Amino acid sequence: MTVPDHISVVYVEDDERLARLTQRYLESHGVVVTIARDGRDGLSQTLRVWPDVVLLDLMLPHLDGVELCRELRARVDVPIIMVTARGEESDRVLGLEVGADDYVTKPFSPRELLARIRANVRRVRGQAGPAQETIQVGGLVLDPGKMTVTLDGNPVEVTAYEFSILRALAQRPGKVLSREQLLDLAKGSADLSFDRSIDVHVSRLRAKLGDDSRSPKILKTVRGVGYLLAGGNE
Repeated sequence: MTVPDHISVVYVEDDERLARLTQRYLESHGVVVTIARDGRDGLSQTLRVWPDVVLLDLMLPHLDGVELCRELRARVDVPIIMVTARGEESDRVLGLEVGADDYVTKPFSPRELLARIRANVRRVRGQAGPAQETIQVGGLVLDPGKMTVTLDGNPVEVTAYEFSILRALAQRPGKVLSREQLLDLAKGSADLSFDRSIDVHVSRLRAKLGDDSRSPKILKTVRGVGYLLAGGNE
């Protein structure tokens, strides 16, 4: 699998020792790391550097990780990986709901963190697999090369992970995919992900597509099984 070149990361972390150790490891593998020590600095550094990935601690001084994630998602379209000691499912769901793409719980393996950074960059750069042609299902059009989505000719802004989920469904219109299948197709492996993350991302996608969550016409739920993307003739 192709490893993306020239990766830049902003790491927002108030634990100076952890930040420096992680920076040294990532930079030894070709990742350029800019450290920010609090939420406000994280925002300014991200807007200055415009990195490939933001690594974001949840508990930060001045501006906490949840608020910073909301602010970043409103301003930049880069993958956000939450890196935090708070590993409860409710905290992970909260991070995803406010815009994070991925989640790593402390203490983490630097090797795993590097793999997740590279995987998110591959998705953004369209290198997650073989080159693919534009995918169209009804009025929904996905361009894997440009990582763009349009619905009835109107652009839909999605994150890299949301695009991966939508692409997995669009490649199999009308077919039900379980949460486990979506985790595998969107991330490359189900490793440390969790089922409810898919529910959160599908909910966000429905909102962006203007799909009624109570009676969805595009992204449908099959109770007890998973999700499907309605075919063009439905």
